[in-house]
Amino acid sequence: MRLAALLILFASPAFAHAILIGGTPAPGAHLRGGHVDVQLRYNSRIDAPRSKLTLVRPDHSSERLTSGGAPTPDTLTASLDLPPGDYVLRWQVLAIDGHITRGDVPFTIDPK
Repeated sequence: MRLAALLILFASPAFAHAILIGGTPAPGAHLRGGHVDVQLRYNSRIDAPRSKLTLVRPDHSSERLTSGGAPTPDTLTASLDLPPGDYVLRWQVLAIDGHITRGDVPFTIDPK
């Protein structure tokens, strides 16, 4: 009994990798107009200064985005003005468990 109590007392907490759970734009979204307020939310806190957002343009060129002031410690944000076309937001985040996760959010800006 005492051994079990000691193991529970000294057990380290388990942290999960940061997984994208929602945001704007949604994967596959079709947006009207050219202004996009990006807000990607993860299932755990992220180290925003060491995380990256990259925009892949229709011509396959890419641009690293500067994340704006996130409203919560589990969010990356950016503000974009884009012409019509197909885009991909490529994200890479460092979670508080020390692991890096990556993913893509494809979206389309439709003509007005």
